[in-house]
Amino acid sequence: MSVIPLRFRAIDRGTLAVNDTGRFFLASDYLVERVIGDALAQSDRAELACDGHLFSEDDAFAFDAHAYGCASRWDRTGELDYLILVPTLRCNLSCSYCQVSRVGLERKGFDWSGETLDAVLTLLDTLPTQRIKIEFQGGEPSLRPDLITAVIERCERFEHKQFVICTNLQDLHNDFLAILARPDVYISTSLDGDVDTHAHNRTGAGTQQFLDNLERILSEFGPDKVSALPTIDPQTPPAIDALIDSYARRGLHSIFLRPINYQGFARKRHSGAREQSNDWRRFHERFVRRIIERNWADREVVLEETYFSICLRRIFQPGHDRHVDLRNPNPMGVDYVVIDHDGTVYPTDESRMLTRSGIIDLSIGDVFSGWDSEKRQLLNAHATNQFDESCRRCAYQPFCGRDLVDDLARYGRIDVERTQTEFCRRHLHMFDLIFEMVYSDDPAIHYSLARWLRLPGVPASFGTRL
Repeated sequence: MSVIPLRFRAIDRGTLAVNDTGRFFLASDYLVERVIGDALAQSDRAELACDGHLFSEDDAFAFDAHAYGCASRWDRTGELDYLILVPTLRCNLSCSYCQVSRVGLERKGFDWSGETLDAVLTLLDTLPTQRIKIEFQGGEPSLRPDLITAVIERCERFEHKQFVICTNLQDLHNDFLAILARPDVYISTSLDGDVDTHAHNRTGAGTQQFLDNLERILSEFGPDKVSALPTIDPQTPPAIDALIDSYARRGLHSIFLRPINYQGFARKRHSGAREQSNDWRRFHERFVRRIIERNWADREVVLEETYFSICLRRIFQPGHDRHVDLRNPNPMGVDYVVIDHDGTVYPTDESRMLTRSGIIDLSIGDVFSGWDSEKRQLLNAHATNQFDESCRRCAYQPFCGRDLVDDLARYGRIDVERTQTEFCRRHLHMFDLIFEMVYSDDPAIHYSLARWLRLPGVPASFGTRL
């Protein structure tokens, strides 16, 4: 008996056929009809079998090869080597789109205690990994350079280490600058576009001060030190070229577009962020197409929209990116955790925000006694798209993932029919756009796709047709 593990999806270029391993081709109407009607000619079967899209249940080698291809798409969780640490929840700004629900600068009791710091340092001492990545979140973590320094110094034993400080860059005091001088320390900050757009989104401090500080960091340490991303209000998006220019002229070539997240303060002040309209998806598509045009016009610089590139690499280079929104399965509290200002442990930063907002308590333990809890096990029992009926029928399942926390944030439950969720709508549009470009004949599109895949040349074709 022959097995044809194909799923189909209509795209602008025709009908896309994808098997469980993520291998794909553009199918003719004739072939689609024959597959659906179980009326394939012997020549069709031979061609499909040659490309791994059909095999016999009695062919152990072909079956094992297919199973291996499927398994290579699944996430293989390693040891704990990624920590998001929140040394303080205090912040010197009050931005309307803030997703964290931070507290005021003078509030007491929202920084790590000595006991919490000791527990974090002890945890670092017990990790068996030789690689560590630590992201300092807040609040505004630069308010406590002493805590950041204590953690970094404790990590000297790791062979490979990287530290990212998520900061609003409002205050470049000497202690903070001394930390930034380390070659293994990087900055993540928000740059929302031109001066007017940035000023509109930020609250509590002058925009020019931020821009001056950003220029100083870029001047002293170079653009590789900084990862900046804009937060976009879909109701009033910035002019695309002005946004791109604000990054390109500073030597920042990767732009991670983010619509306002339905978390924290933004949940109250931007209630429309619960669902993103087609306006947002059209804006994102125009943005990507404009970057492609600019890359083709000036090939001295390659710009990219980061999330588009992540999704593109999910198709062609599975396992290349450790982007947890698209892992499948997406295990929680295993290879990365979030440790809050009070030592509470969360499986993701978004789950911390949901708990802080009083929506649902998604904490799974604490840094003092551990987090191998029943709640973590319950979350992980559902952290895959493998068994969802809608996902199993979707051509994009091999490339996509599952984000339980996003579902809980938007709908208060995890059993909403997948095609009715914002996560699904977003990624259907994203993968549709990618495959339209994969099968495009436009050399400008192929040039940017190749650059975003980090390929040394430009392939004559990215996709096959049958």
